[in-house]
Order: sequence, then structure tokens, then C-alpha cells
Amino acid sequence: MTPEPGAILEVDLGAIVRNWRELCDRHSRGAVAGVVKADAYGLGAARVVPALYAAGCRYFFVAHLSEALRIRPLAPDATVAVLNGLAEADAELYVESAIAPVLGSVGEIATWHRTAAARGTRLPALLHVDTGMARLGLDARELKELRRDPALLEGIDVRFVMTHLVSAEVPEDPLSEGQLRRFRTAAAGLPPARQSIANSSGIFLGSAFQSDLARPGAALYGVNPTRAPQNPMHPVATLRSRVLQVREIEPGETVGYNATWTAPRRSRIATVPVGYADGWLRSHSNRGHACFDGQAVPLVGRVSMDLTTFDVTDHPAIAPGTWLELIGPSRTVDAVAETAGTNGYEILTSLGPRFHRIYRG
Repeated sequence: MTPEPGAILEVDLGAIVRNWRELCDRHSRGAVAGVVKADAYGLGAARVVPALYAAGCRYFFVAHLSEALRIRPLAPDATVAVLNGLAEADAELYVESAIAPVLGSVGEIATWHRTAAARGTRLPALLHVDTGMARLGLDARELKELRRDPALLEGIDVRFVMTHLVSAEVPEDPLSEGQLRRFRTAAAGLPPARQSIANSSGIFLGSAFQSDLARPGAALYGVNPTRAPQNPMHPVATLRSRVLQVREIEPGETVGYNATWTAPRRSRIATVPVGYADGWLRSHSNRGHACFDGQAVPLVGRVSMDLTTFDVTDHPAIAPGTWLELIGPSRTVDAVAETAGTNGYEILTSLGPRFHRIYRG
């Protein structure tokens, strides 16, 4: 027998595909990849990749080689690229698995160059130019070194030169224009190659940020890539949890660890089996809410490891076995993120394995 789930995470694969197609329409000058790192932002790469591949997506990006190895069989003739670069010990595994490293340093380029020379063939890769993030990518000093010694790139089939935008979700931020100028200058000093600029938010910055390949991630999964109140993306994830118990407490009684919430009246408190071990962040404590029949149900007390409590005094229909919506039509992932003091990316990627998962579409 299968136990009754305490919480259900429902993922609409059809909505992910619709989001990808709409991003393709917006990014009309070039292709649109699927960024499926972190297990497709917590929603299940094993299901998301085949859905996007069937829709026509032929470029996939992950952060780690281990992620690429898992999805490689799911998209047999697609380009699968690893954003976190190339470790020398992994070079042969990249070749054997037909995975493209994103090379972000002269050292990584030299490793891939030696690997290609040893095999007597050209090997695919992307070059990452740092234009302001200061994390990964070729900086100004390394770009000069490449220009002085272009032989370093011999044997490397540079599929794209890419950069990563710092503040694309803020359209008025001059950082994006500055990055674009620096990227154009850097690319002009490299061998001719296709370019990849826009992330999810960058697709909405206008035609100047269009290129040969966009790399959306969060927008595919329903996170608003803009600051507009109306999200241009379709919602993808619904999370609901079953009420375990409802108890009545008297005025002045407290709820949860450290007694951070005190009942101002006789109250009904519902407990659901979701906590920070499931990715329901502790920062929701005394701030967040769930929804029932489209109405807000306040979260009270501290979120604990496995349990969260809600004040259901104004909702007499809520009883043990009732389902509360934590993320969904009445409570978007961006709204959940706002009350938790974070972004939708963290909310989705934190969702844990204890949720029973259902895939639609």
C-alpha cells in the first residue's frame, strides 16, 4: 500500500513548454536554450528535459558535470553544456559523453586544447567572458592573453561566446548596457563565433540583448523575469499540504518554538506536515500564509523541521484532512518568495524530495 501523501507538488510540464515557446517568440533572432540546473530548478530534470526536447529545444545548460551526465541520454542530439567550467580530471569524461564545457579561464582553455590535441580532433566548447559578475569567466587580463596567443584556441570548436547579465531584471539599470558594450568589445577580439547574452530577464530587455542563443532558467518555471506586477510567464508549480490536526487554544496561549506567536483570542490552529527540511523556509515564520478557497490563512509561530502551523480561526471548514495551498493560483511562487525575504529561484530549488510529485502535460 502507498501511504497517503502529506504534501503534493504538482508540476505542469505543458506550462513549462508554453513558457519556452513564448520566450522563443520574444527572442526571435536566435535559439532559446533550457537551463535545467539544480534538477530543473527543483522541479525534476528527468521530466522537464524530455518535455522541452520533444518541443524542439536543442540546447541545455546545467551547473555541474554530474547533472549533465544524468540528462545526456534524455536529449541525445542536443548540446548539453556545463556552466561551472572544466576540471582537468574530468576532461576525458566530457569527451566520452559528448558534453560541452563552458570555459571560463585560460587554464581551462589550455586543458581543453591539450585534450583536443591528444585526440587529434576539434572539441566543442563555449567561452565565458566576465563582463561584471566577477564570479566565473575570462577577465580583461585573460582576454589579452588569448589575443596575444590565439594558438591556445586551436583544436577548440567554439560554439558560442557568452556572458552573464548582472541586473537584467531591472531594465533601467545601466549595468546591463555597460556589460553589453564590454561583451561586444571582448567578442570582437576573439575568433568569430556565435554569441549568447540573455538570461530569463535579459530576453525582456529589448532587441539589443538578443543574440544567437538565450539561456532562460527561472522564467521557464513560472518565476516572473520582470518587475512588472503582471507575470508574463505561466505558473508551473502547485504545492499543497494536508492538515494533520486542528486544535483550539485560549487567548494568551502560544504556538511553536520559543513562543513567538500568542493567540489574541480563542483560536483554531492547524498543523501541516511541511517544514524547513522540505524547503519550506524558516523565514516564513509569522510572516507567510497559505490559501484555502482563495482566502489567506496566516502562518503563525515558527516553521519547524517537519511541521508548520496556521491560524484557521476564520475558516471553520478547515479540519484534519483539508488541503491548504502553499504555492499555486492563489499564492504565486513570487508572492511566497516576497514574504520569505528571498526570490522565486530559492523557493523552487529548495523544494525537497519528501513531497509526492505529480506531473501533468
